[in-house]
Amino acid sequence: MKNNHPILSGLASSIKNQTSNAFVREVKVDREFFEQSVHYLPESDLIRIFIVDVTERKRAEEARRQAEERYRLIFENAVGGIFQTSLDGYYLVANPMLARIYGYDSPEDLMRSITDIGEQLYVDPLRRIEFVRQMRERGVVRSFESQVYRKDGSIIWISEKARPMYDANGQIIGYEGTVEDISDRKRAEEELRKRDRLLQSVAEAARYLLAEMNYEKAIYQAIAQLGEASEVDTVYIVENHPHPNSGQAAMSLRYAWSRELLEPPIHQPHWKNRLYSDFNKSDWYGMLASGRAIKRTIEEFPVAEQSLLDLDNILSLLVVPIFVIGEVGSTFWGWMALADCQQERCWSMQEESTLFTMAASISSALLRQQTEETIRYRALHDLLTDLPNRTLFNEQLSLAIPNASRQEKSLAVMFLDLDRFKTINDTLGHTVGDRLLQSVAGRLKNCLRLGDIVARWGGDEFTILLPQIEDNEDATRAAQRIQQALDSVFTFEGHDLYITSSIGIALLDETGGDTETLIKNADTALYYAKEQGRNCYQFYNASMSTKAPERLTLEKRLRQALEKEEFNLVYQPRVEVATGHILGTEALIRWQSPEMGAVSPGSFIPVAEESGLIVSIGEWTLREACRQNKLWQQAGLAPICVAVNLSPLQFRQPKLVEMVAQILKETELEPQYLELEVTETTAIQDIDFTRRVLQELEQMGVRLAIDDFGTGHSSLSRLQLLPLHNLKIDRSFIQELTENVKVAHIVTAVVTLGQSLGLSIIAEGVEKAEELEFLKSINCDAVQGFFFYHPLSVEAATEILRQNQAKMINS
Repeated sequence: MKNNHPILSGLASSIKNQTSNAFVREVKVDREFFEQSVHYLPESDLIRIFIVDVTERKRAEEARRQAEERYRLIFENAVGGIFQTSLDGYYLVANPMLARIYGYDSPEDLMRSITDIGEQLYVDPLRRIEFVRQMRERGVVRSFESQVYRKDGSIIWISEKARPMYDANGQIIGYEGTVEDISDRKRAEEELRKRDRLLQSVAEAARYLLAEMNYEKAIYQAIAQLGEASEVDTVYIVENHPHPNSGQAAMSLRYAWSRELLEPPIHQPHWKNRLYSDFNKSDWYGMLASGRAIKRTIEEFPVAEQSLLDLDNILSLLVVPIFVIGEVGSTFWGWMALADCQQERCWSMQEESTLFTMAASISSALLRQQTEETIRYRALHDLLTDLPNRTLFNEQLSLAIPNASRQEKSLAVMFLDLDRFKTINDTLGHTVGDRLLQSVAGRLKNCLRLGDIVARWGGDEFTILLPQIEDNEDATRAAQRIQQALDSVFTFEGHDLYITSSIGIALLDETGGDTETLIKNADTALYYAKEQGRNCYQFYNASMSTKAPERLTLEKRLRQALEKEEFNLVYQPRVEVATGHILGTEALIRWQSPEMGAVSPGSFIPVAEESGLIVSIGEWTLREACRQNKLWQQAGLAPICVAVNLSPLQFRQPKLVEMVAQILKETELEPQYLELEVTETTAIQDIDFTRRVLQELEQMGVRLAIDDFGTGHSSLSRLQLLPLHNLKIDRSFIQELTENVKVAHIVTAVVTLGQSLGLSIIAEGVEKAEELEFLKSINCDAVQGFFFYHPLSVEAATEILRQNQAKMINS
């Protein structure tokens, strides 16, 4: 052993100092190093030397040191927060990332500042209690999401994972775990939820707008749904119009929704007749009319415009245009907007896209509303003169009667007929006749008081309502003004025409208090005025017969005609537009009287309805139509559907369904080959009753149709409540189809909307090739009219059906 060997050096030191000593030395054995611990124990005259192999212990100590270093590095550089807390709720250990997550300068700053985690850190202090509860029940906490305060007071979302810490006795002394800042994820999830809410709101709004018959209610529901889902404070819908004074482009608020805490802008006058020129610097009109959106904060608007937006406390605004398809194409109808009154908001592309989609749905609803309003208006007004028709006149009269009674006033109903109008019409043509009727309508309106109502009853007949008159002198003066107004010459196409009128007048206090009686008595008085030589007026009185002599005679002969079987049926085929094939026929009644010859249905049907004979006549018609249809089938003809009209009185018979079933049984006709038609006016008088009756007939298998659509004042949204198969557009619309653009748009809308409800659309009264071509262009299902077939006798109809069957076989 060399003198300088570490063991000898240590021994010398121990002897010198009389102390034990120890050191660790490395020994190389077979190229491996081992560590040894050498201890010196002095004892009197000797020293004991102990050499112990401490290689494994040293290696373990080094491994622990390296592990602690790795943990320190992980702890200090971890991308997530790491903590240890006491049971009382303060931090024992925190890494730098946890401090950064919570906005503190260092872990020491965090641990010094937060002494009560539940009260100081969690936005909801109950989250700490929930954290502890889960720890006790489950022994671990995973994905524990909460909102917490940062040092600066801002709020973030975190997700915690934690487990208990135990002492040597197995008692819980605290918790340790990790924290992840999930604010970005939460924001993304909220954006997704918001997008889903927006999309759902648009879908719900579209459902409202399609299903709700009350368009005003539907639009309010739709914008409320949008407002809630988009988390705005106000939703506006503004309509464009010319300014009432200057005629410049202006706008007025039409609909609005706002949160309960805000005053509804609909009550604010600053959005009424607002000129677009007030927004010239931003060019609102130009941008919106070109289809672009406006989305800005209040600060981004010019100062002059900010003052207007300030009236509604608007801080951010998103505006998109509403276009409605009209008679001349797409029209810039107005705009809708979302407004945020709480913050300056950066509108997303999703919000802009959603608002454009909603604007399109609103546009569709407005178009349907305009179409139905137009249909309703045309149904209540005469197409030629634009006066109220008899339906609207009857409505107004039924309202005026109780009102006059409450005011202790009287009222007068006038029935006016133009004397010898038929001669003018036949001599000079229908064009001059129509212009004369239009001019007469204009003069009648101009000579009456404000509040008086003049209507075209039909042909050259007009009715006038004078509500709340004092006595018959008021009616006399009105009749004299009317006749004076018509005394002046009418000039058309070089013709000077003079026209006179006969007027019948019925007063409320002398003739009874219901609509039907007043009109009937005025009509009777008109008859007597004509008997007196025309160009005069007559008041109804009790000495006059309740019916004109001609009507009494007609009613008597009608009763005989039913007994003597003087009626017969003719059949007008119904043709499929696409193929030209016959789909079915309509049975029409005719009367050949031995005394009067051929009597027009327009003459005897009203008398039959009034007298009640229509019930028996209708039953005969139905039985005969079913019998003939069965005979055609037995003769080898392909089965077709025969349509039969039900009169208003017949439709309301208690045993109608039973009668129909009995006739089908008697004639052995299968129900699907019978179609029953009810006029629109009859159907809507009591929609619930109509639905019950039609449902019973439909369950029987009978096909059902609405006849003369457009002559009442219903809407397709009301008729969709009924179990219908076909809808027939009234001939009055078809006659003006190629001459009146408005009528063409109405017919197009009826076909489109009707087919969307699952109805087949049939046009009545088609007489011209141009009419057929138009109907074909809009995909109308079927037509009926003189262009194809006049009403045919049984023999002629049989031959036509044979030819049609052969054509179908060969095609």
